[in-house]
Amino acid sequence: MPVDVTFIDQDDVVRYFSHGKERIFARTKAIIGRTVQNCHPPRSVHVVEDLLADFKAGRKDSEDFWIKARDKYVLIRYFAIRDENGTNIGTMEFTQNIGPIKEIEGEKRILS
Repeated sequence: MPVDVTFIDQDDVVRYFSHGKERIFARTKAIIGRTVQNCHPPRSVHVVEDLLADFKAGRKDSEDFWIKARDKYVLIRYFAIRDENGTNIGTMEFTQNIGPIKEIEGEKRILS
């Protein structure tokens, strides 16, 4: 997949991350079982905590951020994951280098 995927459970603990060929933000197996707050720079932890609180309270279902990171233009998308009763059971994070997508022009209508 052309995206990095991370799953955080309802207790803010990292439970899964994908192993893509070109990860945008480095991840090691050591983050599994750690709180997501411990995986972010201190200056951004408050943003993470506010977003997770909004998901848990049902105020938001998703949030997008985009930043320049080194030589990439990165889209970071967060989605609240809820059970059939609407209870928050975690958060999915999708991270993708969208630089190549931003360069698309014209149309492509058939496989080539």
